[in-house]
Amino acid sequence: MTDTAIQTRRREIATEHLLFKLIEYVEGQHPGLLDTLEQSLDHLGDPADDDSKDDEAVRQIARRMIAGARAETGGGAKR
Repeated sequence: MTDTAIQTRRREIATEHLLFKLIEYVEGQHPGLLDTLEQSLDHLGDPADDDSKDDEAVRQIARRMIAGARAETGGGAKR
């Protein structure tokens, strides 16, 4: 694995952790954030312009992240 790939992986792990903590905090203060994020997924897509482009795969990752955040925050509202 190249140094660039290692740094990219480490940044992704750190960013994901901080994002989850931010989501947990905001959802705790203002319930409904997770619902809003979930409702926005239709607009999420993969910006690749080659054969690796897969909008649904990106959305599925986001759905798993939201589900994980719901589990951490006690379920969220899920309207």
